[in-house]
Amino acid sequence: MPIEDRDNAYLITHALAKDTLSRLRDVETTQVAFRKGLVKLGRICGYEIIDGAMETEYVSIQTPLEETTGERVKGLDDVVIINVLRAATPFVEGLLKAFPRAKQGVISAGRDEDAGMDDEGGFPITIDYVKLPEITEDDTVIVADPMLATGSTMCAVLDHVLENAGVDPEKLFVLSAVSAPDGLLRVDGEFPEVDLLTVSIDDYLDDDGYIIPGLGDAGDRAFRTT
Repeated sequence: MPIEDRDNAYLITHALAKDTLSRLRDVETTQVAFRKGLVKLGRICGYEIIDGAMETEYVSIQTPLEETTGERVKGLDDVVIINVLRAATPFVEGLLKAFPRAKQGVISAGRDEDAGMDDEGGFPITIDYVKLPEITEDDTVIVADPMLATGSTMCAVLDHVLENAGVDPEKLFVLSAVSAPDGLLRVDGEFPEVDLLTVSIDDYLDDDGYIIPGLGDAGDRAFRTT
């Protein structure tokens, strides 16, 4: 199974995920190709979550010729996907190809770049908009953001998700394309009940809190706002 346990995170090692991420990193990748790449990566990650974290059950099936036994994934109707606006929008589009019946929520969250990182390596976070569906104890919740840098934004988002839910969902995942070690440690420390999934654990954060080598600003590259 191409999901590896890396202490405080799980690494998605599917060959197509790594290939797609490499293309996303390339500075020559155009806006359209970058956005489509995020969609593709989201779809691959969704399939890996199904394969690696969801159970199956045997069911009786009547074919055109006879009755037989088949196998189906349990819980596909009990999935909630949280889109951390805006960079996660194409990423979530891909996830929805794996979970077409998922409930969806959105949280607009951003860090105050002008304030800079504090002494603990975090940023002040502003939450502008929250719209979440009902979350139950039977749900698998996936909070998607392509980049997990300092972890400040994700911790603020998880606070809102869990406060809104009022219950502990069956499974709670944070899914990213690239992550910095500092961000993984922060989220894991504050929310040990969350499973952190990422396609790459990058080297470090620079003095401005950007992931190195990273892939640039995913939102700007996807929406051509630079």
